[in-house]
Amino acid sequence: MTQKQNNWENMIRKNMIILLSIIGLMVCIAGLFPQVRWMIIDFAVRILHREPYSYQSWLKTFLSYAMGGICFILFLDYCMLTNSGRALVQKVKQETKECLSEIDFRSLIKPLLLMFGVYLLGILTIIRANFSYMDDLGRSAEGYREWFSWNRYVSEVFSIIVHGDTNMTDISPLPQLLAILILAISSVLLVYIVSNKKITTVRLLASIPLGLSPYFIGCLSYKFDAPYMALSILANIVPFLFISRKKVFFFFSTVSLLIMCMTYQAASGIYLMIVLILCFQDWNSRKKSNKEILSFLWMAVFAFCFALLAFRFFLMKPIDYYVSSTMFPLHQIIQGTLGNINQYATAINHDFGVIWKIGIVLVLFFFITKSTGQSAQKKLLSFIVSILIVGISFMVSYGVYSLMTVPFYAPRALFGFGVFLAVLSIYIVSDYKKIAVVAVLALNWCLFGFAFSYGNALADQARYAEFRVGILLHDLSALYPDPYKKDLSIQLKSSIDYTPSIKNIAKHYPVIEQLVPKRLEADDMWGKYYLSKYFNFYTEKNISLSIESPIDFSVLNLPVVLDSYYHTIQSDGNRMLIILKH
Repeated sequence: MTQKQNNWENMIRKNMIILLSIIGLMVCIAGLFPQVRWMIIDFAVRILHREPYSYQSWLKTFLSYAMGGICFILFLDYCMLTNSGRALVQKVKQETKECLSEIDFRSLIKPLLLMFGVYLLGILTIIRANFSYMDDLGRSAEGYREWFSWNRYVSEVFSIIVHGDTNMTDISPLPQLLAILILAISSVLLVYIVSNKKITTVRLLASIPLGLSPYFIGCLSYKFDAPYMALSILANIVPFLFISRKKVFFFFSTVSLLIMCMTYQAASGIYLMIVLILCFQDWNSRKKSNKEILSFLWMAVFAFCFALLAFRFFLMKPIDYYVSSTMFPLHQIIQGTLGNINQYATAINHDFGVIWKIGIVLVLFFFITKSTGQSAQKKLLSFIVSILIVGISFMVSYGVYSLMTVPFYAPRALFGFGVFLAVLSIYIVSDYKKIAVVAVLALNWCLFGFAFSYGNALADQARYAEFRVGILLHDLSALYPDPYKKDLSIQLKSSIDYTPSIKNIAKHYPVIEQLVPKRLEADDMWGKYYLSKYFNFYTEKNISLSIESPIDFSVLNLPVVLDSYYHTIQSDGNRMLIILKH
């Protein structure tokens, strides 16, 4: 009777799987036909109350989604309905259990608490500043998410879970606390992987650039985006917990890299950096044969390419805004990539102060000397290979942006460099000279101290900006006490300058001017949000803030209606030019 019940249950389960697969395939195939697809799009737009995109754009998007859905359903059916597929699933499950059983999770609790405390202390002044950072202005004022538009589907879903609602509200510092928890886990796991499961306090502190590099503290400034940016780092590290089993490593690499692509693509070089350092360690110490190392390298690179190609063709929507998702054509890819890497290096050289540069040079020097001195290979060969590893790791730290025709050089896109420093630093402090340890910790202390300066700079800039906006709005209310009587078009010129404290920091750490956003910058869309939404300055029916107007009001020679120490206002009654003074 029991056997019959099991057979009956298995038959029902198989029939349900087949039925759901047929329905899924029908939906996906229907999406391939333009008429059906447009009906689906129109229905979805009506439900979401959003304006539809162009038909051609949606056609390409739904074509890729449909094909991706078909491939996923067919693969799922293979895994659940065929003997070989079920055997593969069982094999992966068994290998996963074996890998997890080899990890002493209790031993990771204290290191996790230590790194959480370090990161919490590092962003304390950022939390205290309570600064609405760029996109935060729009999300908190209007409640939208729109990560979906940037192919960040995981961020879109997780944001609903974190906020407990589809409407975004400012729940800071909860997202930032969640972000540093994820960073703490990332640091501990990175040390665990790079140091061959040996975790020490020094190695943990050496990983600080992962979360407190000048570039990633810009990511931690976002009240809404921070946890998903941190998740993109963790997703690159998790697969290496399963490195001892090929099938499960490939599986988790593919899944984790897809998660990275759907959270924040700037982290796309971290996986390859870890692969390179692990291969180099095994080669340099002769722990594994060249054949074993090449086998692992090939599998890791294949998993990386497979995941990114799957994302590109089945999940990604083309983007052509301030950054482009278009890659160089094949005949230009080498020249274009090298040009982007050169710009990447130039940006870092401009942003970093002299002390940081000295620290970075010492890190590179000690990496090469340790690799050469402790090598089981020929010294000259090890010296050359270690330099190649540093160079290649630096290039891949920029991720897929190096392949794009229009790359992105904002601080939040460059945090791969911080992970690059963290990986090298962990390697250096592992069983090496005390002077190397001192150099690494000194650099990390400088980065740690800068995080405090940066948070205080945000607070100072916010204070000054609110003071300047208050004066401006007072003068505008005196000039136009009843703006509803007429339509008024306003244009800004220049911006609210940095405070003296920020200018002082910039003398030694120029990156501060890349990190702290100016308020009311003339060509910045967030000036509109800050001036209007946060101070109830206007309603769009009566007053428009022309940030990207086709007409430059400064050439119209409008009459000056007010001239003060902080700004000049020119207006003819319908058009207004506000010239902000430094």
